[in-house]
Amino acid sequence: MRLVVTDANIIIDLAAGDMLAEMFRLPEVEFCVPDVLYLEELAENFGLLPGLGLRVLAQPPEAVEYVEACVVRYRRVSFNDLFALALARSLGCVLLSGDGALRDVAQIEQVEIRGTLWLIDLMLEAGLVTLERVTAAYEAMRRDGSRLPWNDVEAQLRRWHSLP
Repeated sequence: MRLVVTDANIIIDLAAGDMLAEMFRLPEVEFCVPDVLYLEELAENFGLLPGLGLRVLAQPPEAVEYVEACVVRYRRVSFNDLFALALARSLGCVLLSGDGALRDVAQIEQVEIRGTLWLIDLMLEAGLVTLERVTAAYEAMRRDGSRLPWNDVEAQLRRWHSLP
């Protein structure tokens, strides 16, 4: 089972596209978030996530120390996003985020980072969603104000449309 740490913006984007259920049906992938991120950003509006399979993980003391050090170095990244980074780093797993500042820090900190397009590719490859559903989901995400890299979204859709 592959463990993936996600931040809140991925959840918000997939909720806007009505694709959360499919995310949690991906085979061999399990999603988790730091407890503080869940409580502060997701619990109120997305309390159903643990029932879908989201694991909410407590942070060990060394993660708190790591985040405190990162706050000084990386001022553009939120405290909760740094907890997601710390969790992915401590577990040695992928961090899932669309936040540009967090993506930059993850690269500096040598934590593998992926985004919504990667996740959509996984769902398409697994046959959990159709290309038509993905297209509609992206349109809904755009209407909702998602800050996805829209040129990359268009390229992804063209690539999938060109497959036999």
